[in-house]
Amino acid sequence: MSHYDYIIIGAGAAGLLLAEAMGSDSFFSNKSILVLDKDNKTKNDRTWCFWERGKGQFDDLVHKTWENIYVGGQLFQKSTSIAPYTYKMLRGIDFYNHFLPKVKAYPNITWIQEEVLYIEEKENTVSVSTTNHKFSGQTVFSSGYDPSIPLKQKNYPVLQQHFLGWQIKTDQLVFNDGEVVFMDFSVAQKGNTRFMYVLPFSENGALVEYTLFSEQLLEKNEYEEAIKTYISANYGGTKYTIEEKEFGSIPMTCYPFHQHNTDRVIHIGIAGGWAKPSTGYTFYNTSRQVPKLVEHLKKGKRLSKFHQKSRFMFYDMLLLDILHRNNHLGHDIFESMFNKRKASLILKFLENETNLWEELKIVSAPKPLPFIKALFRRIF
Repeated sequence: MSHYDYIIIGAGAAGLLLAEAMGSDSFFSNKSILVLDKDNKTKNDRTWCFWERGKGQFDDLVHKTWENIYVGGQLFQKSTSIAPYTYKMLRGIDFYNHFLPKVKAYPNITWIQEEVLYIEEKENTVSVSTTNHKFSGQTVFSSGYDPSIPLKQKNYPVLQQHFLGWQIKTDQLVFNDGEVVFMDFSVAQKGNTRFMYVLPFSENGALVEYTLFSEQLLEKNEYEEAIKTYISANYGGTKYTIEEKEFGSIPMTCYPFHQHNTDRVIHIGIAGGWAKPSTGYTFYNTSRQVPKLVEHLKKGKRLSKFHQKSRFMFYDMLLLDILHRNNHLGHDIFESMFNKRKASLILKFLENETNLWEELKIVSAPKPLPFIKALFRRIF
């Protein structure tokens, strides 16, 4: 059995950013680090989007940026600037091609492509079994997410942000490549919170996604029929070819995933509760959590204590409580916010960066009764 000081399970955003941060820090130069992933990371298997002010650490990898967004529905349409923010898109393959060679080049890091079957924590070490080997580590960082875990309790509602997207090329110039269709609620809601999300790369190329905030996933054909209908209705019946497809499902819950961390095993990424509960956005928050985790390690603090409380979790909890009980109210809540408040303020709020006065502006935009009821449910 090979032994390592640290084992990182999963080479997605959280795993690779953590491995690179540790590999480039002299504090860990005499520590052995193993990175395990079942995939070779040679496919463009996902798209990450985020917004930030000015220049950022991923700008050299960003595939496309936008300064404007569109939000609308049956009775409300708004195109607006998001200044001082910029909306940025990063392709998975570009991220892997940049970070994976860097991680593999560090002399103290070992990369092995194998699927992890199970983890067993022992008194002094952690055993990690893969398809072909067994490893032991002093500390394990796991991004393996088990969706059944939050479903075993009732105190925290669990929704999914699930989506299917087509990257298409059209035979006509139909897209406004300077504007993201952030949320288009004009599609039939069918008792849920459903919207279209469009990332235009050019005037004849875009990623078109059908997205839901709900408890249950759909059959594949239902997502695809919705995309077909939307393209036909909004882009003049243009002909198109599908170049890539992607599907994803991100948990939307305030469930305290950190309670499963121990002093030897810590969960990272979505498995660690690093996704924003009310939106599902994970990448940018992960990029902010990794440096904090590294500093936590360097200070010798207990891993089980790596958790930060935030009042924004309470706001998320109220929204999820409403959507769990009355899922159809989502479009009305988001439309009201974007209709009455500046998009930049809403994005600032969703990034947990607002002050109390700004938060009062945000929460006062939608109809108050659902939030008052949710507040009383949470209290009592």
